Parts: sequence; structure tokens; C-alpha cells
Amino acid sequence: MVKFVLHKELAGEEINMSGWGYRIYYRSWLCIMLIVALAACSTGHISENYHDPEMDFSALRSVAVMPFANLTNDKLAAERVRNSFMTNLLATGVVYVIPPGEVARGIQRAGLVNPTAPSTDDVAKLTPIIGADAVITGVLTEYGEVRSGTTSANVISLNMQMIESQTRKVVWTASTTKGGISVWDRLFGGGGRPMNDVTEAAINDLLNKLFY
Repeated sequence: MVKFVLHKELAGEEINMSGWGYRIYYRSWLCIMLIVALAACSTGHISENYHDPEMDFSALRSVAVMPFANLTNDKLAAERVRNSFMTNLLATGVVYVIPPGEVARGIQRAGLVNPTAPSTDDVAKLTPIIGADAVITGVLTEYGEVRSGTTSANVISLNMQMIESQTRKVVWTASTTKGGISVWDRLFGGGGRPMNDVTEAAINDLLNKLFY
């Protein structure tokens, strides 16, 4: 029988393994190293953030969240995510979030052609009408289920920016991606997290970038 001697440096002991035992030991370590390698190569959750160093964010009193641009196949996704973002932003108690109905009426009165991507002139027209210190825009680039072979999971990708009303400058930008197929899903299967949980995680990530 083939013998394998493993030296345990910390314990100063020797363990004798048969060829069969060594193969199990070797495969276990190979699996661990594969997981580590996949984790290292994985892009993980994308997270970017920018704050204008000259902007005093504590001076903000009211903000308007514009309709989000929707680059996904789910026609209702952008409005759903926008509503969740507004609710969570209001819940922070840091700023007053102008109700979507008031924002919609302001967009109509200001004659904005593309409210999902307002120009600086659009911001100058809109903010006095609705009394906003800044407007927040968003672009939803991914929303829903993604598949890889037999594995599937929910994912959301969202890019956002804030435009200050007086200077008309972009004072904050951030992006986030949450969910997706993880290393563990690929190795052991699994359906990922529910869409509501993934969306909540993405929104919380963006709010953390905005205020903290």
C-alpha cells in the first residue's frame, strides 16, 4: 500500500495516509483553491462613487427624483426602482423628497422634453417650480434574472447622479450592481436572492454613498 506522510508544522506530528486517503485530501485542497481562484477573478459587486468636494451636501433641504431611464426589458422596472429609492431616501430623514406627482406636474409646466436626462437649462426651469435644491436622475441598466448554464439569479445595475439647482453642476454620481450569479451558485447551484432583496441592497448601497 502506498503511504503518504503529511508533516503538520504546527503540531509537529505525522499523519500516514493511504493512496486513497491522499487522493481525497488532494481533491479537497484542489476544490478550495478553485473557489479562491474564482473569487479572485470574479468582478463581484461594482461600486463607484463621486462627490463634488466643493458641495455642501448638508445644505440640501429638498430633492426631486426624476423618472429613471430604463435600458432593461422590463417596462415597469424603472418606475418600481424609482419608487423604492424615493421611499428609502425619504426614510433617511436627511432631505425632503418631493412627491412624484408634484415632480410630474413640474416637468409638464417646465416643458421638459426628456425628463430622464434633463439638461442644465431644464434643471434651471424645473427646480424653481417645484422648490428643489437638487434633482437626482437614474439609469437602470440591468434588472431581473440572468442565467449561466443551469444556474440563474436576480441582478440589478443602477447608475445615478445629482445636479445642484443653483450651479447646475453634477455634484454626485454613483453606480451599483447587486445580485447576479455568485461563485457558490456556479459550484453548488442555487437561485440567488429574491428581486426585492437585491433591489433593496442596491438602493441602500447608493444611499450610503450619497450621505456617508
